[in-house]
Amino acid sequence: MGGTMMSQGNSGMAGASRWEQAGPIRYPDPDVIALDPRFEKIILGHAAIERVATGFRFTEGPSYYGDTRQLLFADIPNDALLRWDEITGQTVTLRSPCGNIDGNTRDRQGRLISCELGSRTLTRTELDGTLTVLASHFEGTRLTGPNDVVVKSDGSIWFSDNGAGIRGNYLGDKAPQEMPYRVYRLDPETRALTIAVGDMARPNGLCFSPDESRLYVVDTPAAPKTTWVYDMVDGMPTNGRLFFDASPGWADGIRCDTEGNVWCGFTGGPGQDGVAV
Repeated sequence: MGGTMMSQGNSGMAGASRWEQAGPIRYPDPDVIALDPRFEKIILGHAAIERVATGFRFTEGPSYYGDTRQLLFADIPNDALLRWDEITGQTVTLRSPCGNIDGNTRDRQGRLISCELGSRTLTRTELDGTLTVLASHFEGTRLTGPNDVVVKSDGSIWFSDNGAGIRGNYLGDKAPQEMPYRVYRLDPETRALTIAVGDMARPNGLCFSPDESRLYVVDTPAAPKTTWVYDMVDGMPTNGRLFFDASPGWADGIRCDTEGNVWCGFTGGPGQDGVAV
């Protein structure tokens, strides 16, 4: 990428006291760092990084509900889907067990779409709270475990299937890999699955550009850790090419903002964990 903005937790670049609520919050937050001047314009000067909830083992799949000011997220090893309320500051468990949910997003009707590593299914939580299984198999073979998901404006659902839950007993249940890891498109009417990206080692986070002319997909094998961009032609990705190499760190979940900047949950060791743009 042309430049990077890092939003870091307790990176050592600012004291840990803020995280323990022992010191004053300063604006702009000193832990939000623009490594390239072009990114200074997207820093929110009166917003600080806050630890809003603790006590979890492996959190994933944050999905913010702006209409209710609530954040849904998963604790994969504890097999729980949780909700943090921005107004009350309280965190409650919505569903447990939940199939070891990983990625979450909302569709155009406000329904929650979830990737379940344990059950190896893609599910939808209806507005009345009932659960619908959208996908569990491809051509008769069980999915390896949906990981992350995004919904396109035409209602199609795109998700990565990368077996994170079958490689051990921490994020799911260890099981043999029955087919390659891929990115799939789910048709909103027929629920038929189509292979969208089939040549990645381990597809992970994915998102569309604001005009949906591009699809970005993270690949997180042992090495290198890369993110790829595809042109959308006739509704399908083509012309895949390297967008950036995050090695020795790697991106995980990604989303585009309205300006086309790609925001990445990023890990790379001490001083590098956080959010990169």
